[in-house]
Amino acid sequence: MANPENERRLKNRIIVWLGEKIGPKLLRFFYHTNQWEIEGSRHYEDAINSGKSVIIASWHSTLLTVFMGLSNKNFHGLAGNHHPEAEIISRVGAQLGWNVVRGSSTDGGKEAYDSMINILKTPGRVFAITPDGPQGPAKIPKAGTIRAAQKTGAIIVPAAGQSSKRWSFTNWDTFYLSKPYGKIIQLFGEPIFLEPNESYNDCAERLRVALNKLEKEAEQRVGMETTD
Repeated sequence: MANPENERRLKNRIIVWLGEKIGPKLLRFFYHTNQWEIEGSRHYEDAINSGKSVIIASWHSTLLTVFMGLSNKNFHGLAGNHHPEAEIISRVGAQLGWNVVRGSSTDGGKEAYDSMINILKTPGRVFAITPDGPQGPAKIPKAGTIRAAQKTGAIIVPAAGQSSKRWSFTNWDTFYLSKPYGKIIQLFGEPIFLEPNESYNDCAERLRVALNKLEKEAEQRVGMETTD
């Protein structure tokens, strides 16, 4: 009689192997066949050149645009510990030029947070994160991003992107995946500096407003209907 646990492990290994082999190729096809229009990259580039560390923040729903737009820059990013999805993200990210830290708010959170703090304490480092990920609620910043910026002095550069052609998948948010041969708008907003003694609620509201404003602009510029 087959062992269900062994079957589950084998299935997960196969899923991870397929994701690692196919994932990068599919993402490159979906995103690199688009015409890209990128604005505001000077906001994080100037910070790097001046020796500041940077947190690039985007909502979970459009993280793939940021992920692909910033690939092959040796930046740092975060993936959860939930197997096999997080393992696929980690391996695909490595192939696309990302340094991936494992952990989330529900699993391995302290270790991931400590790693992020250590990375951001090094001048010129960049860490990309979704303040509302990995499990929501949507468009509500969690404390990790804000506390990391306050503790390290890193600036936060809000980011948003959207494609004129896309698939959407609805779970706790609406997650977007670009279709090939369209146009992608990638926007980076004005840097946000959080004072160490500034309240969490004030910081979260500043970040939320900035991200929502950028997201709405990106959606409008690809002809996507938006709701207030």
